[in-house]
Amino acid sequence: MYALDSNLTGATYAFSTLEQQLILLGFNLADNWDYDHGYFDYQIANEEGYHFLRIPFTAVSGNLDAPTSSPIVRVGEPFVLTHLYQDGIDDHVREGNFRAMIDQFQEPKDKDAEVPEKFIAQGREVLKEAESQLDSQRS
Repeated sequence: MYALDSNLTGATYAFSTLEQQLILLGFNLADNWDYDHGYFDYQIANEEGYHFLRIPFTAVSGNLDAPTSSPIVRVGEPFVLTHLYQDGIDDHVREGNFRAMIDQFQEPKDKDAEVPEKFIAQGREVLKEAESQLDSQRS
C-alpha cells in the first residue's frame, strides 16, 4: 500500500455526488462496503498482479444502505494497492465444478504487496482527475 497526498482527504460530499462523479472516471464501489464506510476503486492495471487506486470514505451522517437517508461521507486518505494472486489457480480447471467453486476464492499470495513506482505514478494521475472533478462538489 502506498498512501497519496490529496486535497480530497477530509473533504465531505453527499454520497450520491461522490459516487456519480467517481463512476464517470471509471471507479467502482468496492464490494467490501458497509453501512458506515467503504471504498471506491479504480483498477490501474492487471499486470503482475492487480493494482488499484483506492479512495476510502466514512459516513458522517445517514447510512449507506438506506438511500433515503441522503448520507454525507468524509473521504479518507487515498492509496495505491497491489494484490499478487497465487500462481496456477487455473491449472486445475479440469478437476470439476466443485473444485472450481473453492479455488475461485483462494487467498492472494500477497494482498498488500509492494507497489511498483509506475503504478504509483499512474495512481497520482487518476487521483488528480478525481480531485479536479470533485473540487466544485464539496458539501
